[in-house]
Amino acid sequence: MRKIQNDDKLYSLLKPFVDHHTRKSFTRYQVIGRENIPTEGACVFGSNHCNTLMDALVLLASTKGKKVFIARGDIFNKPTIAKLLRWTKILPIFRMRDGIGAVRDKNGDTIEQAVDVIHDEVPLYLFPEAAHRTKHSLRPISKGIFHIALEANRNFGNEKPVYIVPVGLEYGDYFRFRSTLLVKYGKPINVTELAKGRENENEILIINDLKAILSQRMSELISFIPDNDEDYEAIWEMTKIKAGKRPCALDKRLEQNQKNIAEIIDFKKKEPEKAKTLFDNVLEFTKKRKERKISVKTVENMPSIGKVLLKTLLMLLGLPFFVVAAAVTCPIWIVAYFILKGLKDKAFRNTVNLCVELVLHPLIMAVGSTLLFCLAPWEIAVLGSVFLYFSYVFFFDFGEFVRILMSDWRWIFNNQIRQVFRKI
Repeated sequence: MRKIQNDDKLYSLLKPFVDHHTRKSFTRYQVIGRENIPTEGACVFGSNHCNTLMDALVLLASTKGKKVFIARGDIFNKPTIAKLLRWTKILPIFRMRDGIGAVRDKNGDTIEQAVDVIHDEVPLYLFPEAAHRTKHSLRPISKGIFHIALEANRNFGNEKPVYIVPVGLEYGDYFRFRSTLLVKYGKPINVTELAKGRENENEILIINDLKAILSQRMSELISFIPDNDEDYEAIWEMTKIKAGKRPCALDKRLEQNQKNIAEIIDFKKKEPEKAKTLFDNVLEFTKKRKERKISVKTVENMPSIGKVLLKTLLMLLGLPFFVVAAAVTCPIWIVAYFILKGLKDKAFRNTVNLCVELVLHPLIMAVGSTLLFCLAPWEIAVLGSVFLYFSYVFFFDFGEFVRILMSDWRWIFNNQIRQVFRKI
């Protein structure tokens, strides 16, 4: 059977196109820590999982070259889909919920292929939490990533070192298209070094050590709030409010979030009664803020009447362009709207928006540009084609601009919500 990591001309041709549209799905897309990726040896990458298929796409775009992913086995049930997934370089891993037989009979083959992938020094990516969740936290780490790394180390650890590289995905918003994203690669774990001299030791003990290290390093790459913290919602709301006017650089924003979370948790430990009162006030404020459709971005920036008036003027100036952009891109947002309307899991929103844009926007560009060059002078056709290229981005960003502007006006004219805010 053809190796999954082998080169494929169509895959190589389409990857830059898909990567470009993935990056275009964010107002800011930043990758840091690439220097932590070992240049020699076999690497398995473990990332947090919070935004469904979008997580795999942003990781695919984060570095050059092909990558192989491992995904849950139940999506491989249909032969046609399984064939397509294999072409996109995704291997199945089965969990106990898929049946003991599937775990016993099929996972061995996946681990064997995965070991072969990293032996050929092709990056292998897993989501060791085993399921996605839109929280700034981590689920318990599953054992699959460690079984693969240790099996690889047994097979060829004497030839080349085996590493597990932690990765953190920090989304500005889990549900809003054209938000921000920081991909952060952490310091690798040298599995070969850690397992040296422990050949006669129970493998579970080695896996537990690896699990503790990986969990710790992954938590350091995101705005991490302990999963068992009952005050998660209040802590995260306070973190966003406490940030104020956050730095534009996403890595600096992450550092600020981490600092704020640490200070809030430390305050909770030292002053539990005061913290409880504060958290209750925060939750009350959050409830009222959402009821009045006031964005947390408004609270972060504390807009003045002068700034809101200026933003209103800019909105009026941009409105004609927005109307045109909405008209020419209506096939995209109408299709996306009806798909999103039927979604049960909101975490798929970004994935749906990207996939619809990926398919339909190039078609709109092709048809629109052809008509422009056939019917208009070339100068107008060029300008029109440039507008077509940026039309969907402008449509979304302008819509977000208006949403925040309306939120700013509600904040200014709602003295009651500002009084509740003063309690915190």
